[in-house]
Amino acid sequence: QVQLVESGGGLVQAGGSLRLSCAVPESIFSTNTIGWYRQAPGEQREFVADITTSGLTLYTDSVKGRFTISRDNAKNTVDLQMNSLKPEDSAVYYCKPILWSSWGQGTQVTVSS
Repeated sequence: QVQLVESGGGLVQAGGSLRLSCAVPESIFSTNTIGWYRQAPGEQREFVADITTSGLTLYTDSVKGRFTISRDNAKNTVDLQMNSLKPEDSAVYYCKPILWSSWGQGTQVTVSS
């Protein structure tokens, strides 16, 4: 019954920004690399970014320079700051420990042109 909860999605115009938040149970937060993923309609789910327990980060090429992943150790959240959004960023965004095979509900991001 351990569950991560995504929030912060919404509708924005191209060039705008959104900040997504992933609430992580403390026991998971302190021991796991957490990743953000996304899935657009008719497309495969893809990796976006992740962050280790020590703060090392990794990004897929298409979001480098626009998205920033971070950890808030006081709140047990992993956040994804998304700037300069493009219509092709529209998707349902999910977070999970990178080694897990299960997914939560996600949060919808829609970028209008």
